[in-house]
Amino acid sequence: MSTFLNRSRYRRTRSHSFFSGFDPILSAAVAGLLIIGTLLVYAATRDWYSANGLDPQYYLKRHVINIVIGVALAWGTTIIDYRLLRAYTPFIWGFGVLGLILVLIPGVGSEINGAKAWIRLPAGFQIQPAEIAKISIIIGISMLLSERTHNSDEPSTNDILKALAVAALPILLILRQPDMGTVFIISASVVTILAVSGAPTRWVVGLILLAVIGGFVATKTGVISDYQVNRLQTFVDPTADTQGAGYQLRQARITVGSGGLLGTGLFNGPQTNGRFVPEQQTDFIFTVAGEQLGFLGSGAILILYLILLMRGFSIARRTNDPFGRLVCTGVIAWFAFQIFENIGMTLGLMPMTGVPLPFISYGGSSMFATLIGIGLLQNVHARLRG
Repeated sequence: MSTFLNRSRYRRTRSHSFFSGFDPILSAAVAGLLIIGTLLVYAATRDWYSANGLDPQYYLKRHVINIVIGVALAWGTTIIDYRLLRAYTPFIWGFGVLGLILVLIPGVGSEINGAKAWIRLPAGFQIQPAEIAKISIIIGISMLLSERTHNSDEPSTNDILKALAVAALPILLILRQPDMGTVFIISASVVTILAVSGAPTRWVVGLILLAVIGGFVATKTGVISDYQVNRLQTFVDPTADTQGAGYQLRQARITVGSGGLLGTGLFNGPQTNGRFVPEQQTDFIFTVAGEQLGFLGSGAILILYLILLMRGFSIARRTNDPFGRLVCTGVIAWFAFQIFENIGMTLGLMPMTGVPLPFISYGGSSMFATLIGIGLLQNVHARLRG
């Protein structure tokens, strides 16, 4: 009888949480970013496609489809209580690793811009397993670091080593593609989760030093590709590769700066319409905002990001469940570092990487993964009283 009552109470809590437990401010911030992103993707591609006799709404339609699928995935993520994910963590992590292995198999993986990071799907769509791997890594290490098998407020050395092993295999597979931008974001997220879990400071400092030394060794031993070395050289000296990465970085700065305070107006940017910035609808979408929406419009985007991150931090702080807190921490860190990397790259403050701007850039895999991340945050928020 008591078991029946407990199950009934759980069902009532879950139903109540599903309909009224979402964070409305978080939802509004994400919706605002999705709407702005849709307009910017259309602005970045409309005129050039029309001038070449192609469908000017090609990217717009696909971007909207990606959003619809991503929202459905986010909704699906909120249905099951996130605490039940512990039981499925090995399968979630294994699914992420399987995708990273498949992308390296000849004939399965597809190489774009020097990185073998995509799997082509029917109807011209493609998926990037590294984006999905971010979620599997966050859930995997959060589970390991939140479970205490001893009377201590900090994870044991064994717990930490297991968590690092869970993160290490996917990172090594992503390095094989290679995708240094994603490796940076995942590594930063792992270190952040480790710090919040209560791990001793020596582990956090040691991992940061290891990452710095590893990056230096990689550039000196030829582990990373030549085009990535060129990007690093361009970051130090923008004139080092005037026809490649240097050109793209210089045009990105010009485009952002040409908008001034108020911008040239949506769909009216001469730099954007002239296609001076390659890959503008994806990694360099922020240049469209800088040119056409100006300083004020770009600032509004940053405010929406700040609201999103602050609400995520609030959810992590208020939950009493260690697993939920670490999952939220991982998602927040992922978003924060990816936003910083993308916008910093656009402004010349960070080296160039193939990292999209969350919720705004064109790209299905990134859109799916980030909206699933939002689903996890909403899931934890909905169960704060559950």
